[in-house]
Amino acid sequence: MACLKGKPGLQSADGDVLLTTGDDEELQRASTLQVESFEESNTVEHVQLLKGWRSNDGALSLAEVHSSVKCPDPSGSAFSKAIAFAGLGGMIAVGYMDPGNWATDLQAGSTYGYKLLIVVLLSNLVAMYLQYLALKLGVVAERDLAQACRDAYPKWLVYFLWLVLEIAIAATDLAEIIGAATALNLLFNIPLWAGVLITALDVLLIIGFGIKNFRVLEILILLLCATIFACFIYELSAVKPNWVDVAKGFVPRPEILTNPDMLYVALGMLGATVMPHNLFLHSSIIQTRAYPRTAPGKKMAVRFGNWDSLLSLLVAFFINVPF
Repeated sequence: MACLKGKPGLQSADGDVLLTTGDDEELQRASTLQVESFEESNTVEHVQLLKGWRSNDGALSLAEVHSSVKCPDPSGSAFSKAIAFAGLGGMIAVGYMDPGNWATDLQAGSTYGYKLLIVVLLSNLVAMYLQYLALKLGVVAERDLAQACRDAYPKWLVYFLWLVLEIAIAATDLAEIIGAATALNLLFNIPLWAGVLITALDVLLIIGFGIKNFRVLEILILLLCATIFACFIYELSAVKPNWVDVAKGFVPRPEILTNPDMLYVALGMLGATVMPHNLFLHSSIIQTRAYPRTAPGKKMAVRFGNWDSLLSLLVAFFINVPF
C-alpha cells in the first residue's frame, strides 16, 4: 500500500502513510463547515417559522414541564422512541371517554340499535385527523393552538375566539362534572353538590401534581383509561352482541339524514366526539418531550406522537361503540 509516503501522519503496518496531518486538518475544517452549515440551516428554519405570524413573544407552552421528558436521538431505536412518546395519546383519549360521549352513544344504541355506528366511526376519523393537525402545529410551529391564534389573528378576533372557546369548553366540562357527581351519588350515596366539589378538588390536585411531574400524570391517566377499558371488556362479554348486525351498522344509511330524530342524535354524537379542548391540549403536551428542535427531531416527534395518538383514539373508539 502506497499512500502519500513521506508526510507525517497515521501509518499502516507496512509503514505507508494512511492519513497525513494536512489531510486531518482538511477533515476537521470540513466537519466544522458541516456543523456551521447545519446550524445555519436550523436558524433559517426557525426564521421561516416566524414568518407569517403577527407577533411572537417567545413564550413556552406549559413552561413548567416544557421539554421535561427525555427523548432519544432521532437515530435511536424505534422502541425507545415509541416509549418516549407513549402516554400523550392517553391524555387525549380520556377526553373521548366521558359521560357526554356515553350518553349520546347509549341513546343511539337503545333507540336505533347499530344503525348509527357509522357516525361513531366517521366522528372518530375526523377527530384523529384534527388531533394530528394539532400535534403537528405544536411540533413544527413550537406553539400550542392558543398561542398560534394569538400570534396569527388581530387582537379583537383573538378575544372573540377566546370567549367562544371558553363557553364551548365550559359546556363540555359541564357533562364531566355532573357525570362524576352522579357517579359518586350512585356508588357512595354522596349528595350531588358534594360530588361537584369533590370533582373540582381532585381536578385541581391532578393539575397541580402534573406540573411537578408530567410523566407520572400520564401514567395515572393511562391507569384510569385501562380501568375503563377493562370494564368495557367485561360488559362486552356479558352483552354478547350479534357481530353480523354490528358489521351492518358501519354501512351508511340515507335515513340518517332524512330522519330528523336520527339526525339529531347523530349530530349529538359528532359534537360529543370532536371537542375543542383536546386540540388545545394536544398541541401543548407534545412539547413536553425533549426531542431535538431540528428537522429530524421534529419528524420523529410528529411520527411517533401521531402513532401513539392513533392507537389511543382507536381504543376510545371501541369503548364508544354503543353495543
